[in-house]
Amino acid sequence: MNNNIYEVLKERDLIKQITFEDEFKDLVSKEKISLYLGIDPTADSIHIGHFIPLMLMSYFQKCGHRPIILVGGGTALIGDPSGKTDMRKMLTREDIDLNVKKIIEQLSKFVSFEGENAAIIVNNADWILDLNYMDFIRTYGIHFNVNRMLDAECFKQRMEKGLTFFELNYMLMQSYDFLQLFENHGCRLQIGGDDQWSNMLSGVDLIRKIHKNGSFCITCPLLLNSEGKKMGKTEKGALWLDKNKTSVYDFYQYWRNIEDSSVNDVLRMLTFLPMEDINKFSLVEGSAINEVKKLAAFEITKLIHGEEEALIAKKTSEDLFENLNSSDNMPTISLIKTDIEISKGISIVDLIVAADVAPSKGQAKILVNQGGILIDDTKITDEKHIVTISEFEKGYVILKKGKKVFIKIVLV
Repeated sequence: MNNNIYEVLKERDLIKQITFEDEFKDLVSKEKISLYLGIDPTADSIHIGHFIPLMLMSYFQKCGHRPIILVGGGTALIGDPSGKTDMRKMLTREDIDLNVKKIIEQLSKFVSFEGENAAIIVNNADWILDLNYMDFIRTYGIHFNVNRMLDAECFKQRMEKGLTFFELNYMLMQSYDFLQLFENHGCRLQIGGDDQWSNMLSGVDLIRKIHKNGSFCITCPLLLNSEGKKMGKTEKGALWLDKNKTSVYDFYQYWRNIEDSSVNDVLRMLTFLPMEDINKFSLVEGSAINEVKKLAAFEITKLIHGEEEALIAKKTSEDLFENLNSSDNMPTISLIKTDIEISKGISIVDLIVAADVAPSKGQAKILVNQGGILIDDTKITDEKHIVTISEFEKGYVILKKGKKVFIKIVLV
């Protein structure tokens, strides 16, 4: 692998914006640096929005640089307003501590905590929660121009509904994080998603004002679909890297079903496949693109959930959609026999909701009326249809939504 991190990132189109580009290129060509990525523990799992920045960090470590993962145990008490139209829910210390513990377990998929350039984890609660506010504002507040802050993209969406002073402090806190890591860990670079550009610039600016020394930030692209919307949303919500929140099968299927135009981006940014192979795949057209999608889905699922789980998800998908077989590994839910009255059965609408195929009875009715629901191979078009106990003669039924969602409902 090429050991020049700048060339690696450029080749894979992993740099969206960068500060002081020529200076940074010169720095990393001569020495190994420490860099950090911040993750706010507002949930107990990493989601797809963290994926590309973590890949970026992984490449830095493979090229000999030292990753620092900053868990925002302190800033999570404020909540980052970037890209939000509403104020985020404030979490308790107990919520945050529990989320931090679970997130740390997922990070080892991307970086190593052993070796000469082992990654380290820091928590900004260690320096933020004990700050004396008056001392902080007097020492660092003078370096922030409010007019420039309000022009920042991260605040614009919140301005219409009202940006609180509480949230405005987030930029100062994130900048202070970078300063702390610069002074105490020799950290020269912050990385993150492109929606963090304004906050990251502020940190670079603060360090250069105080230390007159080189600090940098790099943002990576956001995964977008053909409509320009962020990838990573499913019918059930966000695409999580925790299999208890998004099953391995659903995770695999998400990548298996991406748009043709996104395949090359996904292979470049979210896998470690060599670029010479990826460039060959970019020439594939027609039905052959499906094989490339399967490869992308397998490689990404393997990275997050391991090869064994990825192989099971791949086989399940092929059994369902290519071999036209029911699979033992098909997504399955259990229905207790007493839930189905022998005489009355269960309505198709209730069954759809119970299987988590639709979030509400209203959405379930729409699916039925549009002809998108089958029980085994029978299309159901009446929203008042009753699934009777006799239909479970073999112990289960297969609920199908369109051509891509298959759920085995087992009667126990």
